Amino acid sequence: MEFKVNGVSVVDTFCETFTVRIARLLVTSVNRKWALESALEAKGLGRSATIPPSEASIETEAKPEETPDGRPGFIIQFLDRKPERLKEWLIIRVRKGVMPYPKTNVFDILPRELAEDFVDIEGTMIQTFGDGFEEKVTVFGKEVFKIPRMDGYFHVERRFGITKGVAGGMFLIFANSDEAALRAAEMALEGANTVPHIVSKFAASGTKVGGKTYKDAIATTNDAYCPSLSQNQGSQIPKGVKCVYEVIVSGLTLESVSKALKVGIENATQIPGVSSITSANYGGRLGGGKILLQSLFK
Repeated sequence: MEFKVNGVSVVDTFCETFTVRIARLLVTSVNRKWALESALEAKGLGRSATIPPSEASIETEAKPEETPDGRPGFIIQFLDRKPERLKEWLIIRVRKGVMPYPKTNVFDILPRELAEDFVDIEGTMIQTFGDGFEEKVTVFGKEVFKIPRMDGYFHVERRFGITKGVAGGMFLIFANSDEAALRAAEMALEGANTVPHIVSKFAASGTKVGGKTYKDAIATTNDAYCPSLSQNQGSQIPKGVKCVYEVIVSGLTLESVSKALKVGIENATQIPGVSSITSANYGGRLGGGKILLQSLFK
């Protein structure tokens, strides 16, 4: 069964979602360049949740008028299935990815009413970097540690909220050329990222849960959807499809993830050369939740 979006076939299937813990941090600096450099460093190796470190993605840019210290910044989402692992990697990412960069500060940007747990900075490698010269102060309307650095002070909020979020939102773009698939994926992200409180990305690796040959593997190439393996038994690649990209969305709520998927599909299906849209699922091994693609358009 399938339906049409912008004249492109969308398979009536679903993606599997799962619950994650999410922290949402704002990194600011004296200018956009150093705020971005620090945000990119802090989220490093955060593309996938299949192996540590915990997943991390830039959600959006924050303008000076939107930040506590009136400086440019970037909002980063950190997420993991396990709250203790999220807490551990959040501390490491801030200490190694933010603190060394010029003039940076870090604030909690998770809506406080959503916080179900907290990461405390006190006693961690972030606070103890101050070697006793750090202070607890209230500044920018926030309770922070004021930690001396060679360019002044590093202000870091004393605790960060954690909430339950949704991950696993996903669809696959089938296209008749590499160029069409890439452009469609880029347009999908451009649309999805207009939805607040989500992060989106696209992947060429096409992960599936587990492995056929390597039984102990957590995740392996999704061979059913690899055009390079289209001659193999079990391939789900239609004739003429040359490239497939996987668009992935996670966020604070199921509603926001669903909305981002819808806008992403609408944008992707406007690109000439896109032949169809589908999703992949794994018998509940990825997660117990479901987002039916057709339900997005009702």
